Amino acid sequence: MIVDRNLLTQTPSETSSKPKELLMSQFPYIDLTFSLIGETLPFDHGYELFSAIAHFEPKLHKLDTMGIHTIAGIPKNGVINLTQNSRLRIRIPVNQVRLVYPLAGKSLRIGKHTIRLGIPDICLLQPAEQLRSRIVIIRGYAEPTGFLAVAKRQLEKLGIQGMAAIQQKADGRVKHRTIKVHDSTLVGFSLNVTNLSDEDSLVLQMYGIGGKRKMGCGLFVPMQEQLTNN
Repeated sequence: MIVDRNLLTQTPSETSSKPKELLMSQFPYIDLTFSLIGETLPFDHGYELFSAIAHFEPKLHKLDTMGIHTIAGIPKNGVINLTQNSRLRIRIPVNQVRLVYPLAGKSLRIGKHTIRLGIPDICLLQPAEQLRSRIVIIRGYAEPTGFLAVAKRQLEKLGIQGMAAIQQKADGRVKHRTIKVHDSTLVGFSLNVTNLSDEDSLVLQMYGIGGKRKMGCGLFVPMQEQLTNN
């Protein structure tokens, strides 16, 4: 999909709580997808990945419109083994791509691990009836019932009418997830949202719910996408 490159040089606009019609009128979001050269990453690498990226562009620390997907691979002994399909995906409005495109060719030090980024592809978001997030974190809600109620309210605030449910394991237990930020461990849940219209699907992918989107949380992808470290 061709993106108007004139959009890439415009000034970023602030994101605030707005009706869905206004949200959809903003600049479209894209996934900037970088190929990788490297072997391994820590299993829990969201915070360190964001820190490594922000090292090259300090403006990203305060940019509240960006989301950074965690990198998929094959988990083993506390690390992720990268594969030829492993990618770094940064979700961002198209007019802010200029802030992250220069990461191409850079090496990122993530804990004891190093990866090198290739030239990225620009991929427009596509609607899907069913979306999922590997982890959603809502501050103050670390138990399933309260978490789900607040998650539904956040969806309603965005004007989204889909059905939300916490993912379950094969034994019927809910999928708790955790991430470590500095010395704190934050608890969240894997979340599915189904029965989405095309418009609602795009709004949810653009804005997500919960916090820590720069660390891989609250980002939604089509449910059919299979991530090997999910």
